[in-house]
Amino acid sequence: MVSTSSSVCLDQSSVLRPLATKRRIKNACTALGFRTRGITSNDFGTLLGENLKILKNIILQDGAHFTKVWTKSSKSLISYESGRIYFENYRNCYSSLTPEPQLLYELPRRSKTEKIEDSLLCQCPLDKVLPHASEQKPCLLALTANNWLYRLSADTGETLQRVYLSPHFRFRSLGWDIPQETFYVKSIQQKQTPLARQAGVDNNVFMHLAIFRVFPLDVVGLLEISKKVFGKSVVDVLLSQGVLVVSHNTKCVKLYSFEYIMKQFRTKELVLGQQCDLYDARGIVGNAPYGIPVNIQIKECPPVLFEMSYFDNGIQIGGHPWHYIYTPNHKRDRGTHHICSVRDGALAKNGIQDMKCDSLEADWIFFHPDDSGRIIHAGPSTINVLRIREETGFNLHYEVVHDFSITTSRDRRASSQVMVTSSGRTVKRRFQHLDDDPEKETFKMAKYEDELDLLAIVDVSPTEEGVGQASVRLHDNKSGVLMKRIALEEPWDVTYSHEIYFDRDTVIHIEQERNNNFSCHVYKMNRRKNLR
Repeated sequence: MVSTSSSVCLDQSSVLRPLATKRRIKNACTALGFRTRGITSNDFGTLLGENLKILKNIILQDGAHFTKVWTKSSKSLISYESGRIYFENYRNCYSSLTPEPQLLYELPRRSKTEKIEDSLLCQCPLDKVLPHASEQKPCLLALTANNWLYRLSADTGETLQRVYLSPHFRFRSLGWDIPQETFYVKSIQQKQTPLARQAGVDNNVFMHLAIFRVFPLDVVGLLEISKKVFGKSVVDVLLSQGVLVVSHNTKCVKLYSFEYIMKQFRTKELVLGQQCDLYDARGIVGNAPYGIPVNIQIKECPPVLFEMSYFDNGIQIGGHPWHYIYTPNHKRDRGTHHICSVRDGALAKNGIQDMKCDSLEADWIFFHPDDSGRIIHAGPSTINVLRIREETGFNLHYEVVHDFSITTSRDRRASSQVMVTSSGRTVKRRFQHLDDDPEKETFKMAKYEDELDLLAIVDVSPTEEGVGQASVRLHDNKSGVLMKRIALEEPWDVTYSHEIYFDRDTVIHIEQERNNNFSCHVYKMNRRKNLR
């Protein structure tokens, strides 16, 4: 991700000044000295912040380096979140917080009908005390193939609670509505059977969303999405920040207030474990075989909060003040990103961003996760950090301005189309190299480490052996200055999927391999013993 400050062009040759390095060491030593003498704040947040500053200073020292400490392969997908690495469909969990990852728990083998399809990690709440001690600790919400929602201990894998969703609808994925507050379970799309089609029976139900609160786990309701209400062109539905987002195959997205839907169309409040009687069916909410009954049925289309047509990649909303990013559904606008005000839809000054890159993979743009309201626009060789500024004057107009850029260390000179062979013969190239050609250093992803306030940018460079060599570049989030480079040992095959996580003093690389297996490589920070 990216940050703020004046326009600065950086490349791989950027180095730290010795004076800046000494200053960081002094600050870390001073803070550690105060801590050993008990001169610290009693406020947990302040204390944590000071400890993270110390860790950041140590990581950025010249004598600190990252080494690979662990590798493990799997035939199934590997996932990571908050210091936990999951293997074998979440059956095995390893902690990455220790010097070498250690097994936290291993769940019993399950049949295909009981395997975990998706999960969400819940952190413990800090703002309230819950009735049961188990609810005060992190837990894993796991959805199984047979429609059970489990709440498992994140540290031991023990089953703390389970909820049966439905005997009628098949649920397949989980998502946050408001992170660590409310989440939803999405069913598969319901398609009309050949028999129903032959009988002339229309199935207007598109899918269902089961909505829950966490801490403690409780049900909000089961929402039915009907084509009769939202139209036959509906292709996807999700919840985000209290907004129901409905996408259509006409490249159009519409937003609705979920609070309005609840007030107008919820027929009955549900409580897990209590008796319920709806639609001539009686049972215990959350128990098999009753599950969660449909208690939110939208009879008419609610007011549309926002509607927009787009070409590809949907619409993103964020920034300060509120803006949205999209690509208009016109052929002439392909490859561009338009930044417009949510208030009136007006295009910001300099609001059309075009990376002008010729590459196989498209450039990507998103709002910075640090809640600064800035925008990150990344391409194969350049990452631009932008911000939205209010123009002076009587009318409210906004301008997109450039904060800084991060670039690769490619040769900036235009590559010659004419080559001279060893025999002296002049040959003209027929094709121009792409911007993301494997023979060039290329940016692959950008991540933001919120606790250390650093940007982690992955670049891949060619080697003499013809394979890619990846490194994780740590940049200052306020200026974009290159602070450190972490080289990864394993080669980077651009034809397969990769994921990088930078979490405090740990770098995790999860990759797909040629044999369709997956591998997880863990790097840990350590310091040279002779560092002074």
